[in-house]
Amino acid sequence: GKSTIFNIIVGLVKPNYGEVYINQKIVTNIPIYKRAIDFGLSIVPQTGGVFSNLTCLENLKAISEIVIEKKEERNFKIEKMISKFELDSVKNTKAKHLSGGQRKKVSIAMSLMSDPKIILMDEPFQGLDIMSTRDLQETIVNLQTEDNNRCCVISDHAARDLLAISDRAIILANKKIVAQGTPFELINNINAKNLYFGDAFKIN
Repeated sequence: GKSTIFNIIVGLVKPNYGEVYINQKIVTNIPIYKRAIDFGLSIVPQTGGVFSNLTCLENLKAISEIVIEKKEERNFKIEKMISKFELDSVKNTKAKHLSGGQRKKVSIAMSLMSDPKIILMDEPFQGLDIMSTRDLQETIVNLQTEDNNRCCVISDHAARDLLAISDRAIILANKKIVAQGTPFELINNINAKNLYFGDAFKIN
């Protein structure tokens, strides 16, 4: 249900019951683009997230035309994202020909076009090699440190990779929060050990 929760928050799926709140305001019936623009919400989906037959540059242009009104600002933001994520060498390469790490960078760059305050990341470490994982960890930390008002909410089974960069974490089981706190508190929580980590789990 992780992806479903994220899709409900962003507006791709309507909940059967209950409400979605952002900044203490009900947004359940507000469309996706309004949540992005008015509430600073963005998502990096588990799979896809890019248009496979478009180049890196075309992907960024497609999103920028939705969220940025002025052409000059769009061009500036696109160039900034290409530089920020070191995509210049592949900016004219179709997304389907990029490596997993490069596609993830493009997807995150697309999510940043609207200057979001909340970024949902659904299993961002899935399918990445060790170097790409470390690169992505650094990227996520930088996203938060460069803007103190930005929050990255990440859902992933790669607990060690995730806890290494988290301020707070939550363990969900059977639709309930069974443990929460700092990474140190979490790995020493008896419920988290019994239901998820086991006794041998450690953070490097």
